[in-house]
Amino acid sequence: MKQNIAPGKKIICLNRKASFNYFFLEILEAGISLKGSEVKSLRDGKGSIADSYAVDSNGEIFLVNSHIPLYRQSSYNNHDPKGNRKLLLKKKEINKLIGRINQEGLTIVPTKMYFAKGKVKVEIAVAKGKKLYDKRQVKKTRDWNREKARILTKNNK
Repeated sequence: MKQNIAPGKKIICLNRKASFNYFFLEILEAGISLKGSEVKSLRDGKGSIADSYAVDSNGEIFLVNSHIPLYRQSSYNNHDPKGNRKLLLKKKEINKLIGRINQEGLTIVPTKMYFAKGKVKVEIAVAKGKKLYDKRQVKKTRDWNREKARILTKNNK
């Protein structure tokens, strides 16, 4: 599946498991507060948001469990690879997200991290977890579509 990439956007990392494990209800773009060595490490194309999620703390939203490896050329100013990173959102968006998390039992999952006009952005989704039978249905439809495409290409030859 090919991603449509807008000009000026360079994707750093994707969270492919998120769409398999969650239903996305709403998608937002957020900035992220980083140190210089973290940005340089991300420019090298390294970083992972595979097992990360977002939590609220004192009216702010933090990205937890994202991994940005150490930058080799950095000296004593290096960063914590697994540290919590603050997401930069407007106050209205933060209040809306906190309300949805607390009341409806939803979670915030990062789906994509990318550069947009030189700034690091994170695409986050308000998500609801899938049950096992939902995941089975996704696999079934994916396999059927793949088989259907094979049959059609075979018949067109």
